[in-house]
Amino acid sequence: MTHTPASALSGHDATCTLGFVGLGHMGAPMAANLVKAGWPVTVWNRSAGAVGELRQQGALVAESVAELRDHAILIFMLPDLGYIIDATEQLLDSWRAVPPRPGTVVVVMSSVSPQAVKTFGADVARASSGNASVIDAPVSGGTVGAQQGTLAIMAGGDAASFASVLPVLTSLGTTVRLLGELGSGSLAKACNQLLVGSTTAALAEAAELAERSGMDVGALFEVLSGGLAGSSVLNIVGPRIAAKDYAPTGPAKFMHKDLAFVLESAQAAGSAVPLATAAHALYGTLKEQGLGEMDLAVVRESVARLGTPSS
Repeated sequence: MTHTPASALSGHDATCTLGFVGLGHMGAPMAANLVKAGWPVTVWNRSAGAVGELRQQGALVAESVAELRDHAILIFMLPDLGYIIDATEQLLDSWRAVPPRPGTVVVVMSSVSPQAVKTFGADVARASSGNASVIDAPVSGGTVGAQQGTLAIMAGGDAASFASVLPVLTSLGTTVRLLGELGSGSLAKACNQLLVGSTTAALAEAAELAERSGMDVGALFEVLSGGLAGSSVLNIVGPRIAAKDYAPTGPAKFMHKDLAFVLESAQAAGSAVPLATAAHALYGTLKEQGLGEMDLAVVRESVARLGTPSS
């Protein structure tokens, strides 16, 4: 079957083929945006549903991750680095046998450990005889940002590799920044999650306090949004907290994982993180309560269960 790369129609470099692995809540709309932007994209996903949708939109489909070995850029959007390591086992074996083209870049867009991604980068460099490098480029903006192509992308890695993937990343986000060496993007995402997780928990506490005191939570959040307490977290997550709408846009359990990266990084840096420590414990309790698969806003339900019954 012949395939005319969409890049030939859009002005993109037709030799810059992309492999995309992981078509979940975030990955599927991100891959779709790359296809819409005209990049030649080949996707792989464990389950078939999202793959079929991307094929209909113009993406090619790989039977395995190892089939992506000759693509210029390989993007991974899986739940954690462990999944990426498992997914790339055969790929790296292939590269050990026959190294990829020089300048190949592996882009880790998942939220992962800043320390562990450095080890992964070294493993990729060895397996590829130095021909492939790793950029960590986690995102913020949620499913809405993924769908609209307005993600904030925090990158870490060498400047040359970042420059080669920058045109691709700008098809996914409106704020893209290289913050330092490999691991810097993941540390920035950990800091982002510290702010998002602790703010969401504070909104949950405020909602429970207000409602149990006879106040309308929606009205409270509306007036708070006009003052210093206003934030994107309040605007996006606040309505779900007020409505007790916990239908998942992203599982709350991932916040516990991300806050663990904050604690890990703080220990390495010798930095105190009392709020992150408390938030990590709260989201751990949320998971123990069986709420981890629900939306982040479900932290309100977790807080509610910790309180005494309303009189």
